[in-house]
Amino acid sequence: MDAAFTDEQVEIRRTLRRLLRERCGPDEVKAAVRTAPGHDEALWRLLARQLGLPGLALPREAGGVGCGPTELALACEETGRALFPSPLTATAVLAAPLVDRLGTGAQRAELLPRIAGGELTASLAVPGGELTRALGLTGGDDGGGWAGGGRAGGVQARESRGSGDGGNGGGWRLYGQVDQVLDGHSAGLLLVAARTGGYTRGRTLLFLVRAGAPGLVRMRLTALDETRPQGRIELRDVPAELLGAGGAEVVGALARLGATAAAALAAEAVGAADAALERTVEYVRTRVQFGRPIGSFQAVKHRLAEVYVKVEAARSAAYYAAWAVGRSAAAHESGVGAGAETGEAAGTAGTAGTAEAAVAGGLALAQALEAQRTAAGEAVQLHGGVGFTWEHDAHLYFKRAASDELLFGPVHRLRAWAAEREGLFAEPDVATAGATAGAGASASTDGHRARKAVAV
Repeated sequence: MDAAFTDEQVEIRRTLRRLLRERCGPDEVKAAVRTAPGHDEALWRLLARQLGLPGLALPREAGGVGCGPTELALACEETGRALFPSPLTATAVLAAPLVDRLGTGAQRAELLPRIAGGELTASLAVPGGELTRALGLTGGDDGGGWAGGGRAGGVQARESRGSGDGGNGGGWRLYGQVDQVLDGHSAGLLLVAARTGGYTRGRTLLFLVRAGAPGLVRMRLTALDETRPQGRIELRDVPAELLGAGGAEVVGALARLGATAAAALAAEAVGAADAALERTVEYVRTRVQFGRPIGSFQAVKHRLAEVYVKVEAARSAAYYAAWAVGRSAAAHESGVGAGAETGEAAGTAGTAGTAEAAVAGGLALAQALEAQRTAAGEAVQLHGGVGFTWEHDAHLYFKRAASDELLFGPVHRLRAWAAEREGLFAEPDVATAGATAGAGASASTDGHRARKAVAV
């Protein structure tokens, strides 16, 4: 792994940090979250025009910049540092890669250039608050049962062959409700995971629902973290278009997306944690108590040093996760384009790389969420009485930390599933264990006889 960033990656980070420092201070953040969409639309269009932020990781032929998961993670780190309220996570991290991977040629040609240009925002709607499970971060592949359907509730899809649906929604109808959809109240395009085929023989598919579709009811929810707006969508016999061909493997595509999303979300949490730590260090240098800055007290130094170690460790984990995702994608592409014998070996390497990226992403996200929670908590504590006032900027980071762990955690579930995927809790093989125990007993007996002979 090459830990050095390229000139292009450094420039992306530098430019985005400068723009956000100029246009996205705490006052601007508080003003933006109180608008109807929950973000500054003018700033979002500016970032799309100057940096291509929504299409940073989309291919050039689709209108994107053509960068990879590392550049996307670096961008998310900077938006997390500023607590930038934007559709970046919902659109660029979750929705756009699915359209690119699963969409038909016509769907990709219609939607991806508009997404990359900032004209269209999108969001992924997963029923039951099961986003991390659907992404394979806190649970295994259960065939998409998390989408509900039948007696399980969730969102149900039925194919309508009536003439009244011709050309309007592709002949599918959706019914159900999804809560906690990131930017679900304002996104121009919704990717809704729904269950079709009945209760016993159902499968999960993704459907495109356009803003303004008849029967679609959306509302913004009151969220703990205003900088990450959430919405509720109600689908009342809503016309929808199937994403991709009928045989698209939705569950597998979501699981592969999970590693990329985890790396981006981990980097975003690291950025927020680093900003909270930086603000706290600046405050303890200037706050005087007993005739000296409180930052000179050894107890305060120790607490901030522990936060620093957590943040730097989480940053390293997030960068490694992004690198692992990029390597896995490169191995997969080389396997697709290779010959028969070489392609089989590359495919095996790609599968192993995908598993490594998934585990690395889950662990990086867990470590970043923990670092963000610790940094935000210490920020409130070390700011003293003023830090406990609800209007102080420290609470922006505290709310982001609490909200992120509710949406993308909890930490112990992320780590438990990563450990299970690696087989750390697997039962030992009985035959191997018996052979090992027998060999150990034999060696013990031989050693006892040798010691006895020496003694005699």
